[in-house]
Amino acid sequence: MLVVSFESRLFEATLFLIMVSGIILVSGQLLGQPVLLGFVTSGSMEPTLDEGDGFVAIPTAITDAPETGDVIVFRAEEIQGGGLTTHRIVEETDRGYITKGDANPFTDQDGGEPPVKDEQIVAVAWQPGGEVLAIPGVGAVVTGTQRVLRTVQGTLASALGTRSLLGVHGLGYLLFALSVLFYAVDAWRDSGRERTSRDYTRQSGTSARLLVAAFTIILVLGATAAMVVPAGPTEFGIVSAESDSPGQRVIEQGTTESTTYPVGNGGLLPVVVFLDPGDENVDVQPRELRVGPRSVENATLALSAPPETGYYRYYVTQHRYLALLPQEHIRGLYQLHPWAPIVVIDAMVGVPFYLVGVSLVGRGRVRDRSRNGGPSLLARFR
Repeated sequence: MLVVSFESRLFEATLFLIMVSGIILVSGQLLGQPVLLGFVTSGSMEPTLDEGDGFVAIPTAITDAPETGDVIVFRAEEIQGGGLTTHRIVEETDRGYITKGDANPFTDQDGGEPPVKDEQIVAVAWQPGGEVLAIPGVGAVVTGTQRVLRTVQGTLASALGTRSLLGVHGLGYLLFALSVLFYAVDAWRDSGRERTSRDYTRQSGTSARLLVAAFTIILVLGATAAMVVPAGPTEFGIVSAESDSPGQRVIEQGTTESTTYPVGNGGLLPVVVFLDPGDENVDVQPRELRVGPRSVENATLALSAPPETGYYRYYVTQHRYLALLPQEHIRGLYQLHPWAPIVVIDAMVGVPFYLVGVSLVGRGRVRDRSRNGGPSLLARFR
């Protein structure tokens, strides 16, 4: 009869939860938006959300256009110096959304924040039954985790004399190190146990597939970051004036001016980039570019000033994909949905890596001792 250690299973479950939590945290930092969970850092949304409360954050890429009454997460320009803000849409205008914290007496726009554009919105709070589902304590957990990770990163970077352990990429290295550390701890725990049968030995240790899955997720996360981090919206502010001016983007009302829009690629792989102007007063040509490794391609951006004078904000959104598929296939997937090429490319990277990894290490469990009772893996590692 095969016996599976309950402690080993519990350890693996704990490892899996820590790994998933780390991936959510790293993904949120890489993408610059909440992933699955968001939280508020002030009381501006009380009583809907108290300070530190979490909520389910649905990325705008998979939601319909937000409406009045929705609670959104957007990249503010003026509120508290800019950054991610969670407030409710209270009105829609031609220039954008009017937003307000439920506990605030005035709208954000009364306080100097420009109307919020669709390109600034990164997520919408899930509102089952019309009310935001509040999850107490998420803020404390996330900020505490971030604080611990930053402290560990800073300490290791200082001790080893390298800055590669800092920032987002350093978090990836840290997750990898944690995977190795937990495996070493598991090996040490198992090394002190008596093997009572061959079957027990076969079922002890850490699941090989779990370890390969952890490395696969780290690899896929890196590929996703390479496509998502350099992409996103770029803002162009113009002034529609009664006459043209040599000032930056001051355009005579009712006329159009063109400028060069460079698209760079600092990576080692070519990328395919799609440019979405998102407004009738903005045009960019060409809309599709293939940019080689460590090179720059130029597009032409045309900005039109409305007949009414004033300051206007326009956006051009980049969608960037590693050229691991034929360009026409990437184009077809992009036309289906902007995230479709990322999903397919991540699968192309992750699935073969996982299958090859499992075929090399096997489908069983990675044991710390050989069948004949040889030295433990931890002893050999030392």
